[in-house]
Amino acid sequence: MYPELFHIGSFPVYSYGFMIILGVVLSFIYLFIHKAEFGLSVDKISEFFLYCFGGVFIGGKLFYFLERPMYYLRNMNEYFSDFGQGFVFYGSFLLTIPILIWWFKRNKLPILYAFDFTAVCGALVHGFGKIGCFLAGCCHGIQCDAQWGVVFTNPKSVASPLNYPVYPVQLWDASVILLIAAFLIYYRTKKQFDGQLFLIYALIYSIARFFTEYYRGDDSRGFVIKDHLSYGQFVAILIILACSYFYVRLYLKSKSVIEK
Repeated sequence: MYPELFHIGSFPVYSYGFMIILGVVLSFIYLFIHKAEFGLSVDKISEFFLYCFGGVFIGGKLFYFLERPMYYLRNMNEYFSDFGQGFVFYGSFLLTIPILIWWFKRNKLPILYAFDFTAVCGALVHGFGKIGCFLAGCCHGIQCDAQWGVVFTNPKSVASPLNYPVYPVQLWDASVILLIAAFLIYYRTKKQFDGQLFLIYALIYSIARFFTEYYRGDDSRGFVIKDHLSYGQFVAILIILACSYFYVRLYLKSKSVIEK
C-alpha cells in the first residue's frame, strides 16, 4: 500500500511509525483528560509512556528473534539492519507487564486499577499500529480469490507476494482492537472490578488473534506444530487461559465483597 506516507524534504515519513505515533498521541490525550482521576501528573504520564516504549521495543524485538533464533544467529546483520520493523506483539505485551507492575508499585498506584487505563492506551496504540502494518504490508494475509482481497503493488511494501490479492488480516485485527478500545472507554465507569478492562482487552484480542492467524501469510513468524499451530496461536491460548482464570477469580472476589 503506502509504506511511505509523505516526505519532509528528503526525509521519508513511514506509515507504520506515523500510525504508532498517532496512537500514542491519542493515548496521551486520554490520560491527560483523566489525569486527576488516575492520579497522574503530566510528567508521570510522560514517564509512563517511556517505560511502556522500553518494554514494547525490547520485548517485541526479543520475541521476533526467538521466532527464528538459528536463522538470526547466522544473520545478525539482517536482524539489526532495520529497527523500524520486526516486532512481535505478544513479546511486547509480556515484557511490558512486569515493567509496568514495577513502575506502578514505585509510584504507589493500585496495580489492577492502573492496568485498566493501560488497557485503553495499549488498545489505541495497538489498533493504529495494525493500520500501520496494513499500510506497510507487514503481518499480511495469505493469497485469496475473494473480491475483497487487497493487492499490494508498492515495491517497498513488506507484503509477499506483490500484485496478488491477499486477505486484509491487518484490518481485521485493527477493527477488533479499536472496537475493544471504544468499548473500554465506554465501560470504564461501569466496570465491576479493577483489572476487568485489561482482562477484557487481552481476552478478546487473543481469541480474535487465534482465528486470524489462520489467514496470515507471513510464515516466518514460525509454528509450534507446522501448518497447524503458530507461535502466535500458542501464546494466545496461554493468555486466554490465564486471563480467564484471573477474570473469574476477581469477579467472584468482587461479588463476595458486594454481598458482604
